[in-house]
Amino acid sequence: MARGFKLIEALLAALLLAMVVMVFGNVVLRYVFNSGIVVSEELSRFCFVWLTFIGAVLAMRDGSHLGMDTVVRALSRRGRLICFALSQALILICCIMLFEGTWVQHEVNATTAAPVTGLPMIWVYGVSYVTALGIGLHAATKLWRVATGVIRDDELIDVSESEDMPHPPVAGELRP
Repeated sequence: MARGFKLIEALLAALLLAMVVMVFGNVVLRYVFNSGIVVSEELSRFCFVWLTFIGAVLAMRDGSHLGMDTVVRALSRRGRLICFALSQALILICCIMLFEGTWVQHEVNATTAAPVTGLPMIWVYGVSYVTALGIGLHAATKLWRVATGVIRDDELIDVSESEDMPHPPVAGELRP
């Protein structure tokens, strides 16, 4: 599993590098040679879309999406379990809707060509399949861990904190 996420991180780095090279190369070409590569603008935009959507899967794994944990921290374990299960269920429903919406639009996107490159637009919007499956599987795993009772207390608050910012104590947590 960790190897798979390392590959995803490498893909994100490659997409970012491709964006930087294409955009910087176009800037140099425009200012120095008064020309540019039109295809690079469209491809860098496509890379940005993929970077954003695939990055969302990694952010879900790391717990680095925005979250409000002030209320949840004040709840008992049972309250945190209920909130956690509800939030994961809502995430799973959204992923199902995203996947289904992409599926419904698949044929339209497969037959629509990008204006400059001529690539079928499913190569751009198809990343929604990857994102919906990645985040959905992660949420389903967390729901399974709640249902089987193996989830730990520290997993119930699904927000990663900055190390330099202290958080209020979790209900029942001892502070030095």
